[in-house]
Amino acid sequence: MAALQKLPHCRKLVLLCFLLATLWEARAGQIRYSVREEIDRGSFVGNIAKDLGLEPLALAEQGVRIVSRGRTQLFALNPRSGSLVTANRIDREELCAQSAPCLLNFNILLEDKLTIYSVEVEITDINDNAPRFGVEELELKISETTTPGFRIPLKNAHDADVGENALQKYALNTNDHFSLDVRSGADGNKYPELVLERALDREDEAVHHLVLVASDGGDPVLSGTSRICVKVLDANDNAPVFTQPEYRISVPENTPVGTRILTVTATDADEGYNAQVAYFLEKSPGETSEIFELKSTSGDLTIIEDLDYEDATLHEIDIEAQDGPGLLTRTKVIVTVLDVNDNAPEFYMTSATSSVSEDSPPGTIIGLFNVHDRDSGQNAFTTCSLPENLPFKLEKSIDNYYRLVTTRALDREQFSFYNITLTAKDGGNPSLSTDAHILLQVADINDNAPAFSRTSYSTYIPENNPRGASVFSVTAHDPDSNDNAHVTYSFAEDTVQGAPLSSYISINSDTGVLYALRSFDYEQLRDLQLWVIARDSGNPPLSSNVSLSLFVLDQNDNPPEILYPAFPTDGSTGVELAPRSAEPGYLVTKVVAVDRDSGQNAWLSYHLIKASEPGLFSVGLHTGEVRTARALLDRDALKQSLVVAVQDHGQPPLSATVTLTVAVADRIPDILADLGSLEPSAKPNDSDLTLYLVVAVAAVSCVFLAFVIVLLAHRLRRWHKSRLLQASGGGLASTPGSHFVGVDGVRAFLQTYSHEVSLTADSRKSHLIFPQPNYADTLISQESCEKKDFLSAPQSLLEEEREETFSQTSFLEKIRLESVLGNWNRIQRKRFTEKEMTNCLSFRNGRGLALLCVLLGTLCETGSGQIRYWVSEELNKGSFVGNIANDLGLEPRELAERGVRIVSRGRTQLFSLNPRSGSLVTAERIDREELCAQIPLCLVKFNILVEDKLKIFEVEIEIKDINDNAPNFPTEELEIKIGELTVPGTRFPLKTAFDPDVGMNSLQNYKLSPNDYFSLAVNSVSEGAKYPELVLERALDREKKEIHQLVLVASDGGDPVHSGNLHIRVIVLDANDNPPMFTQPEYRVSVWENVPVGTQLLMVNATDPDEGFNAQVSYILDKIPGKIAEIFHLNSVSGELSILKSLDYEDAMFYEIKIEAQDGPGLLSRAKILVTVLDVNDNAPEITITSLTGSVPEEGNVGREIALVDVHDRDSGQNGQVEVFVLGNLPFKLEKSIDQYYRLVTATSLDREQISEYNISLRASDAGSPPLSTETHITLHVIDINDNPPTFPHLSYSAYIPENNPRGASIFSVTAQDPDSNNNARITYALTEDTLQGAPLSSYVSINSNTGILYALRSFDYEQFRDLKLLVTASDSGNPPLSSNVSLNLFVLDQNDNAPEILYPALPTDGSTGVELAPRSAEPGYLVTKVVAVDRDSGQNAWLSYRLLKASEPGLFSVGLHTGEVRTARALLDRDALKQSLVVAVQDHGQPPLSATVTLTVAVADRIPDILADLGSFEPSAKPDSDLTLYLVVAVAAVSCVFLAFVIVLLAHRLRRWHKSRLLQVSGGGLASMPGSHFVGVDGVRAFLQTYSHEVSLTADSRKSHLIFPQPNYADTLISQESCEKSEPVLITQDLLEMKGDSNLLQQAPPNTDWRFSQAQRPGTSGSQNGDDTGTWPNNQFDTEMLQAMILASASEAADGSSTLGGGAGTMGLSARYGPQFTLQHVPDYRQNVYIPGSNATLTNNAAGKRDGKAPAGGNGNKKKSGKKEKK
Repeated sequence: MAALQKLPHCRKLVLLCFLLATLWEARAGQIRYSVREEIDRGSFVGNIAKDLGLEPLALAEQGVRIVSRGRTQLFALNPRSGSLVTANRIDREELCAQSAPCLLNFNILLEDKLTIYSVEVEITDINDNAPRFGVEELELKISETTTPGFRIPLKNAHDADVGENALQKYALNTNDHFSLDVRSGADGNKYPELVLERALDREDEAVHHLVLVASDGGDPVLSGTSRICVKVLDANDNAPVFTQPEYRISVPENTPVGTRILTVTATDADEGYNAQVAYFLEKSPGETSEIFELKSTSGDLTIIEDLDYEDATLHEIDIEAQDGPGLLTRTKVIVTVLDVNDNAPEFYMTSATSSVSEDSPPGTIIGLFNVHDRDSGQNAFTTCSLPENLPFKLEKSIDNYYRLVTTRALDREQFSFYNITLTAKDGGNPSLSTDAHILLQVADINDNAPAFSRTSYSTYIPENNPRGASVFSVTAHDPDSNDNAHVTYSFAEDTVQGAPLSSYISINSDTGVLYALRSFDYEQLRDLQLWVIARDSGNPPLSSNVSLSLFVLDQNDNPPEILYPAFPTDGSTGVELAPRSAEPGYLVTKVVAVDRDSGQNAWLSYHLIKASEPGLFSVGLHTGEVRTARALLDRDALKQSLVVAVQDHGQPPLSATVTLTVAVADRIPDILADLGSLEPSAKPNDSDLTLYLVVAVAAVSCVFLAFVIVLLAHRLRRWHKSRLLQASGGGLASTPGSHFVGVDGVRAFLQTYSHEVSLTADSRKSHLIFPQPNYADTLISQESCEKKDFLSAPQSLLEEEREETFSQTSFLEKIRLESVLGNWNRIQRKRFTEKEMTNCLSFRNGRGLALLCVLLGTLCETGSGQIRYWVSEELNKGSFVGNIANDLGLEPRELAERGVRIVSRGRTQLFSLNPRSGSLVTAERIDREELCAQIPLCLVKFNILVEDKLKIFEVEIEIKDINDNAPNFPTEELEIKIGELTVPGTRFPLKTAFDPDVGMNSLQNYKLSPNDYFSLAVNSVSEGAKYPELVLERALDREKKEIHQLVLVASDGGDPVHSGNLHIRVIVLDANDNPPMFTQPEYRVSVWENVPVGTQLLMVNATDPDEGFNAQVSYILDKIPGKIAEIFHLNSVSGELSILKSLDYEDAMFYEIKIEAQDGPGLLSRAKILVTVLDVNDNAPEITITSLTGSVPEEGNVGREIALVDVHDRDSGQNGQVEVFVLGNLPFKLEKSIDQYYRLVTATSLDREQISEYNISLRASDAGSPPLSTETHITLHVIDINDNPPTFPHLSYSAYIPENNPRGASIFSVTAQDPDSNNNARITYALTEDTLQGAPLSSYVSINSNTGILYALRSFDYEQFRDLKLLVTASDSGNPPLSSNVSLNLFVLDQNDNAPEILYPALPTDGSTGVELAPRSAEPGYLVTKVVAVDRDSGQNAWLSYRLLKASEPGLFSVGLHTGEVRTARALLDRDALKQSLVVAVQDHGQPPLSATVTLTVAVADRIPDILADLGSFEPSAKPDSDLTLYLVVAVAAVSCVFLAFVIVLLAHRLRRWHKSRLLQVSGGGLASMPGSHFVGVDGVRAFLQTYSHEVSLTADSRKSHLIFPQPNYADTLISQESCEKSEPVLITQDLLEMKGDSNLLQQAPPNTDWRFSQAQRPGTSGSQNGDDTGTWPNNQFDTEMLQAMILASASEAADGSSTLGGGAGTMGLSARYGPQFTLQHVPDYRQNVYIPGSNATLTNNAAGKRDGKAPAGGNGNKKKSGKKEKK
């Protein structure tokens, strides 16, 4: 413009016209409109059709549309009116923010002419936004000490509108303390400030609520408000105040530790930290702080140590309440301790005697003691008592001294010691008492001889006993003690059968246990008589003796001997013949056996334990006869093997076995005829043994399972039933461990008792009958011998009688239970009741007055004996206190002679007596403060005892104080916090010092170190205590001096003076009087638009000279307008400005950010940050597809238009220059249109078969650095035509199918390809018609027309035809359709579908097999026979192999693998079986292989006659080579072993329980009665169903027992109701019954020595009679057997012609032993088979008295019952 002024005027005019023309031309293509914001959608903007020179209808015809890149379309074209209208509501503030004017630019495109017009629309503002503050509520914190005129910047408001519609003014609501001032900034904005007009007072008003109003200038006027909450910060100007100046409380001394007794409360008018009151307990004196604890937060005063009225009756506690900065106040708590009766009387034993002789005279002094109670008043009044019925009494001495003396002579045999209980009881409520125990032993003299518990003893020992075995134990008791009671045992010398008695048996001299020195033999020695002598060790010794009878019992030590069949010398057995026509019961043979033992040990029974054919034969239980059990069948084996066992009835039973061989044939020639059809032994289907073994496995398993189920049911039943022995009776104390001693590693019971037990049938309960004692074979220690008759009294019994009996466990352990029960009432003690005490002290008439005078005189006399001294504290040990001997009127030497000593209860002895000088001296250093604390007069009292006269003198010593303690502060340093605005003259209480001394030696004054700000004031209270206070003299300034160090000195008045120091640290607290200040008022920064999000742009900094919370500066970002807060983030702590959102130069090139810095209470300052955004090439070109064609036919012309593309780059300058091109070698090109529009057209013709689809990529690149590019992809489909036929990949195909294929199976699949698409490429398949073996091809094979899969329509047979030829045609679905064909060869494969056929040996028509003959002389490799087989298949399927599948004798024969020849593999032996069975398998090699088997029977013999000779040793068919049989046998054995192990474990568990449980409870001897359910009524009579008799051996004081089960005895008799209700029988538990299986605990009762059979009962023809196996004679079928029995009877008579087994007739001599109930109906008859070696007695039968149940005339019936039946 300056150059234009220099030109001539005309030239200027010309140039001006040219310039105007250029501008007009430039603006000729631009259209301008104006519209207000917030108008409705569809509102008129301008007539665009008119401005474009078009008719409204031409807009659609010429494709006129709006083109706007990257922005929501705000305007639209109305095609009817041709006008421009709004498409949405328009918000000016959203589009342009604070910019003015607000312009929107977009383009109008005429698509047919590709002409662009620019449109500019101005958006005008309306007043639609009210001023808005950044926060709705602002909180300010101002100290109450802030001076008026103080300014506080406020948050400013923001109005999104512009011009007059923007923010114009601020206003503040009316108030008394604040005003508003508005400042205008350089940027034109208005900033409000709050000004303090009046001083604040937090106590009057803590919070001020203000409202700031911001208004704009629009019409109507809009405004916004911000609530301002001004909080007045507190200043610490109020000290805490207690609710009471002094607290008083009374507490009983037995208050539990931890009890809260009082809560002190102090309040502070301040708030927050200034009002946080903490409570402190002054720790001086130290005793108070050790007893009480004060919670610093709650003010709860609790007890942390037990109170004791006797130690202190009053506690004075000083308490301080201090607020946070340090202001404090004081109060006092006075705790009065109330006395309770919490001290029981105390015993002080002066002298006591531990033992006294039993012959001491009455009046002997036992002990001297003193009783004292630390309580006072009625609680300290004590009485002393002694239990009644003791030979002792108490005699009162002087004061509270008592003497314990005897009242009568003592007897150690009755009581060996006395545990004397002395009871002292006070008069409190409740009353307390103390027991003292004096253990007095009574010395013994030897005045009792040892005594046996019985006059004689009997015991039994089984024969064959081991040498050294324990036989019996005797015990003698001596009531004396020590050596007088030490008993030794010995034998009276004697001889037995010419040998000394000591060679047979010995006795332990200490324990009385008898040992067998040799093994006894019942046949040699039946009994032995001894005399045992017991002698004590007294002086002189005393002794006694007792007789002992030892009986030898017979044992089962001889097994049965089998007489027939006899064993041949060669070891084989004879063969018995059983005809096949034999009927059931046919007698085959008989087994005869005898036993050398006698009695029950010689009773024999026969059992068939094994048979090759179970169930075919049976054996008589008592006869031994072998008979057929059923008719013989043809399937029964030719040879039968039987194993017969003969077993006696001893314990344990012994047995013998014999094997019998039975040939099943009518005659010998029949054996050869049966040989040909003899089947092999290992066929599982024909073997009954297999079946039996399976049954056995199942049976044993079922028994095992049933046993477990029964056991579980038994456990449940026992659990539901109550115990047999209740707690009230029936129990016996357990045997202590000391009742066992070890002798040669054997531990045994001390003593046992023998009992008779009667058991009911089907019951777990029993009756116990206690007959005469019977001692078991046990070892006994000496200690146990001394205690055998003693029972320990149960502790529960003693505890129940604690109030009325005197108890001592060790005492009761040495006396008999009978003595305790008999003398129970004699040892009860007497209680001294309160009523008796009152009666003793009551005054009646003149007698009461006289008693009062005597009492007062006694008190005066006692007071006259008081001695007083004084002594200074801290004297050395041994310092002189006073001449005690002189004051007592004694010489110094008399102090020791007369037993003068100091008596001081419950306190460390501070003084002692000097026996030489007779003076009282200090025993250790004395600290007055420790003894009396702050009490001015400190007195120590104790007693002086003159023991010979039992006189007491009271001594009182005053402890004088010395200045040995300096004043001491509770803390070495005190910290006080004072605000810098605190008013001068304010007082601050300080900690007080404590001096434990008293008087002038205590604390006297305080002094403060010199300083410029503080002085000291001391306040004195009525009690004389001094409290220092710190006074502020000058105002404080924290900025000048923050901390003041002072020293407070406390001094006492002693000589020399002692002092203590307290260091005071005064901290000046800051006031918020300085706002934060920024380092710069304005910050500038330039940043590239592509900086990453989170990048730190700069850091602002503001400082505050205040400290703490007042100096905590936080930075705040002005969030108005809101877009800035979305893009930038200001860290409130560090002041770092970072980016939250990516910057965009195209959106905004410049940002103005307003920030604030605010301290803790709320003072703030402002600053501004100007951010300039620098452009980078960060926008890639944008490609817009304006129009697009998706497909084109493959015969299309070159130059066909595909798409119209618009390219644009948002960057400017070089970054906005764009170049676009097509990527790759494609038949397309771009042609430039107008502006940035391009046309995409075809460059060559297209072929769909080569490329059916084109993915065209267009790339647009800008010219930036680095350049950016954008790609877009256009998919173009080429439309197909049918110009290609289907084609097969191969010229011909071959396929294979196995024969016997299933119908419909898939054979093969053919596939043809067509390069066309859709219907032109859809292919169908078909077969060319043909015939095969006269049938159409379609009946053999079909094809799927869609998939080309071939299916077989029938099953092919390789033998019928081998191959098949087909022709497959493929056709497409085009128009016209095209097709092609291909040939297919189908081959049939052979399969292995024929098993081998055996030609030789051929199977006979009757189903049997031929017999081949193999001579026994055949060598290995001898050809026995040959197996011939063929296979109908061919090839590998017809290859055959032979193998030996099974043989009765493995390894004897072999079969050729390919020849089938059967040859011997080794030489034949004599042990090889006559008949050999071979199973040969023939197998082909197909997949899977097929096979056939044939069974060959080979007879091993040189010729046919040899077969008969070998029949005798022919084994049965059930050989052990059967695997199944072996497995079944193993299964039977395994299950049986598991069953047996389970039973053994169960028995072991029962034995263990037997050892742990108790039979009888200790509490009594009562046993529960038999319940009524064990009786039934028969004709009005209640009787037992059945009982068993057992002998029980029980140990003393034990629940364990020995059970002895003698011979069986059934007692099927009725019992009367009276006998059922007897008290003799008692019940025992099932545990006792179940112990009968333990061989160690069971002992057989001794038999009668005359147990014999009468002559009439011996075997013979006279005694023979018909009977069965249950006990009668059977009929003899052979005369030879009868003759044999007669010979045996004659032999026995010759051995002993005169002996007899006498007894009643028909009872077999048993009733003499087992009672009249034991008749022959309970005893099986063994007379035919039983023989007793060494005796002429055999078992015979007599019909007389067989079942009458009466005892024989000569029998001596023993009423003991035995419950031992046959245990099986």
